[in-house]
Amino acid sequence: MPALGISLIFQVALIVHVLRTNRPYYWVMIIFIPGIGPLVYFIVELLPELMDSRQARSAVRGIKKTLDPGADLRQLTKKHRLSGSVDSSRRLAGELLQSGQVEEAIEHYQQALTGLYEDDPDLLLGLATAQFGNENFEEASQTLDRLKDKHPDFQSSDGHLLYARSAEACGDNDKAREEYAAVAAYYAGAEARLRYATFLENTGDVDAAKAEYDEILAAADVAPRHFRKAQKEWISEAKAGFRRLSSQ
Repeated sequence: MPALGISLIFQVALIVHVLRTNRPYYWVMIIFIPGIGPLVYFIVELLPELMDSRQARSAVRGIKKTLDPGADLRQLTKKHRLSGSVDSSRRLAGELLQSGQVEEAIEHYQQALTGLYEDDPDLLLGLATAQFGNENFEEASQTLDRLKDKHPDFQSSDGHLLYARSAEACGDNDKAREEYAAVAAYYAGAEARLRYATFLENTGDVDAAKAEYDEILAAADVAPRHFRKAQKEWISEAKAGFRRLSSQ
């Protein structure tokens, strides 16, 4: 009974905190969940104030997205309506892109590419990513060519990989092979090499594709556990590809 009384007092205190700090009302319902509710609220809303660290903030953002996936998008939409600034357009476009709303993301990236930011490299890369996600492959390729032309020293491994994928999607296999080979040589994860191997297999260069699949698996064998976990999807596809070509 004393433990139950303490639990109820703690729940009431947290609910009062929700109301006084104008936090979303759904927290009240979550706090009423015995045991787990108050704990989740403490971790998500109170812990960051007590532990102002990058890791804590990252963990909290992940929990928040799980509990309320649209919260960030609603907040960024509201900020954009209030300010209409280039930065608010950029942030909103990025969140829309992550949420899979690529057409809306394209609109906001295009709105942001004005004035002093007309040729901003990060905005151009974001626009190209959204265009590719919307299967506007020619437009994505043109946007990336514009980025290369305006900022020849701009470095982005993700942008380089997108450039190779755009070339492949547009049917320019010579350019795609050249760009895939270049980005696979320095890309931090296994995705670029896997996509290169898949491209080689699809274009009939079986021996080269098999060698790339084998390279991915060999690197994974000696990589740390956390790397294998993070690259699980690409390693799994490489195993399937190597088995597929080995059986031919």
